[in-house]
Amino acid sequence: MPAYERTQYTIRGVPRDLDTSLRRRARQRGMSLNQFLLEELRAASLGASGRSYRSLAGIAGAWMEDPSLERILAEQRQIDEEMWK
Repeated sequence: MPAYERTQYTIRGVPRDLDTSLRRRARQRGMSLNQFLLEELRAASLGASGRSYRSLAGIAGAWMEDPSLERILAEQRQIDEEMWK
C-alpha cells in the first residue's frame, strides 16, 4: 500500500457511555473525534517502550525572572532549626 493511502476502520457496538467519554475528551483537546482516536491509537500502539515525546524546544529559555516568586521561594527554603532538634 502506498504511503499516501489511508486505511479506514468501522467500529460497531460502541457503548453510549464510552462514546460520550471519547467525544468529551476530544472536545476538551479541541480535536475532532477522528483526530483524537487516531492520536490515542497511535499512543497505545507505541506502548511504554516506544513512546514518542514532544519537544520542549518551544519553552527552552523562556524562563522569566519574577522577584516576588523568588522571595516566596526563599522563605520556603528557610530551615526552622527548632523543628530539627
